[in-house]
Amino acid sequence: MLFELLNYGFFIFFAVAVLFLFMLLNNAVYLVREAEAIVIERFGRFDRVLLPGLHFVTPFFEAPRSVSWTYVMQGDNKKYHRFVKHTYRIDLRESVYDFPRQNVITKDNVTMEINALLYYQITDPRAAVYEASDLSDAIEKLTQTTLRDVIGAMELDQSLSSRGHINEKLRLMLDEATDKWGVKVNRVELQEVNPPADIRHAMEKQMRAERDRRAIILESEGTKRAAILEAEGVRESKILRAQGESEAEIVRAEGQAQARLKIAEAEALAIKMIQQAYPQSDAMAYMVSMQYIKTLPTLMEGKNDKLVVVPYEASSLAGSVASIKKIFDAVPQDK
Repeated sequence: MLFELLNYGFFIFFAVAVLFLFMLLNNAVYLVREAEAIVIERFGRFDRVLLPGLHFVTPFFEAPRSVSWTYVMQGDNKKYHRFVKHTYRIDLRESVYDFPRQNVITKDNVTMEINALLYYQITDPRAAVYEASDLSDAIEKLTQTTLRDVIGAMELDQSLSSRGHINEKLRLMLDEATDKWGVKVNRVELQEVNPPADIRHAMEKQMRAERDRRAIILESEGTKRAAILEAEGVRESKILRAQGESEAEIVRAEGQAQARLKIAEAEALAIKMIQQAYPQSDAMAYMVSMQYIKTLPTLMEGKNDKLVVVPYEASSLAGSVASIKKIFDAVPQDK
């Protein structure tokens, strides 16, 4: 009986020793994964930060500092739910925080709903643990107040058309404010900007009117341009036609002048040859008489009922014929 009691007591002692050893190892050995950090305190004071790797701490004297993180998640019903997570492992990766919609008032007293996304990263685990009791909640509240300040300094049209400017301004202001918390704000994005329904309807009407105005202006400018081009085409066509007619008249006049010059030269040569051949004859009278004789058949052409008036005296015609006869008489006849 005593032996059984001793065996039972030894078993209990061994079980307690194993449990104690397990608890000791569990509190003494920490495996830190990549992109994580653990803040270690000695007797309640900060001692060091455990980086990725295997680490040993002194049990009961050293312990990791637990932190609280508030998370906001959107459920199936599109409503945001908040929950708090307690952990001693600090995530050093870039995190995104989806803020629920909040009402902001612009400079011209228009209330809008804005949903923002914040991308941040913890760069100093010690400051993230000791400078803020709940880092996520502190960042959320700071972002909300800063967003109200930035939008409150802008009018509605400016806030709707300057998202890039608002994002950059928010990022700079939040990065400067969260630097003491060991946080780096990388990017801020306005996901949704929703003005009131009546403002949206008014903006749609204004946009539609603006588009109609631009369409009318473009159509008017097109009609005006077409009329100008048509007028310029007509003007250039008339100018080219006038230039062509002018050049044609010049060429025609030059041709007639050349023809007349050639005819005159031929007649002068004929007169000279007649005078040289027959000095006693009147060569000029001969040439005039030949022109009258060539013209008579042309005057007699046409219907018989026409009255033909010959503007030439019969005595002159007879004299011309006599002159021609004298010239022919002066020509030696071949025997």
